[in-house]
Amino acid sequence: MTNLLAFADIRFNPECFRGWDIQVHDRRFFSRVLASGTLGFGESYMDGWWDCDALDEMCCRAIRAGLEKRFAFRLPNVWAFLTALVANQQTSRRSRRVGRVHYDLSNDFFEAMLDPNMQYSCALFAEDDDLASAQMRKLDWICQRLRLRPGLRLLDIGCGWGGLARYAASRYGCQAVGITISREQFRYAQRWCRGLDVEIQLRDYREVTEQFDRVVSVGMVEHVGYRNYRTYMRAAARSLGEDGLFLCQGICGNVSRVHVDPWIERYIFPNSVLPSLAQLTRATEGVFILGDVKNIGPNYDPTLLAWEENFRRSWPRFADRYGERFRRMWRFYLLSCAGAFRARSLQVFSILFSKEGAPIGNRIRDQRQAESSSRTAVLEPSALSKAAREISNACIVRIMESKQLRLVAKYDDEQLRVIRVRNVDRAIDPKRFDEVRNCVAMPNNQCVAV
Repeated sequence: MTNLLAFADIRFNPECFRGWDIQVHDRRFFSRVLASGTLGFGESYMDGWWDCDALDEMCCRAIRAGLEKRFAFRLPNVWAFLTALVANQQTSRRSRRVGRVHYDLSNDFFEAMLDPNMQYSCALFAEDDDLASAQMRKLDWICQRLRLRPGLRLLDIGCGWGGLARYAASRYGCQAVGITISREQFRYAQRWCRGLDVEIQLRDYREVTEQFDRVVSVGMVEHVGYRNYRTYMRAAARSLGEDGLFLCQGICGNVSRVHVDPWIERYIFPNSVLPSLAQLTRATEGVFILGDVKNIGPNYDPTLLAWEENFRRSWPRFADRYGERFRRMWRFYLLSCAGAFRARSLQVFSILFSKEGAPIGNRIRDQRQAESSSRTAVLEPSALSKAAREISNACIVRIMESKQLRLVAKYDDEQLRVIRVRNVDRAIDPKRFDEVRNCVAMPNNQCVAV
């Protein structure tokens, strides 16, 4: 073991201790790792048999040196490989296990770790961004890639806590439907999206029968499984209109595999497997046309580090509930993954597909469609209802009708937010519109827009 780790410049119990060196507390650590590979490595850390200050950097160095390949034929890896070959681990019934084990952990726990938009996927950082800003940037980037506009119907496969669906409905005026297999996420998203044109459903992607203009799936393809990639792509295509777009974004490995790391499978994401880009694109043959691929993987390292910092800061609130072994497990999960992304052994691909025969829409055409589906109504002040008069100095009215939907826009701090409402009193806060002048409003207290 000492000679093996020397290839990665990692030392055991050195006199001059560096952050990525390993301090062994129990000599059984060596035999456990030699026997069980990465599973034994992670479990022995959970049991407190060793420590490392810079766990992320140690994992990065080990991966770059190819050390995990030296343990590829240990029993846990062989068993995981054979199990994946024999049976479909991600059937409709088996796929729900990850919801129970991981995503149903507790909403308050994930609230403490994630950003205010509850994004449990790779952020998109710019210079000086904090986690919240980077996740907001990611949400807007996804919506722009999908060319969302008012009146479109959006399906979010694996919607999590509803953050993306909520953002698309409030900022882009879409009617969004989010699906999840996690009961905790389902309950949270229903409450959080109340009052918006968002519907959250507790169902598997294979059960969707409705039609949509756009389909998005972020951080969910990791739970599909190699046997089901074709089924997954066909389900997205079946839900999409002929002129629609499908954005699939998730973690991918550099090579095609049929199973995931045994430690991740046992303790973090049961029945998961990371696809390769080749596996996903093969699954789309004759179903979708590949329009565009972006790799934002380098952003996952700082995302994971930010989550780990939030987790560490909030841990005292959860220590009695989960215990020390869970703390070490979660720290190993977040920091080892950060090291893997830093070593570039994992990527995040954002892949934009269109239906076969339907070209990727251009911005000029989309703009013309949006303009043709909207109209402006200006009413005389005498026609205003009492409620509308109260806000007549706070908003410019514009009715936008598309597919029988009336959309509402309001100015929210720095950005234009588009939302659907039924009661203008709930939607408009006059204090936020001091700079808006020359205003008119709609009667009957129905809907308004800035």
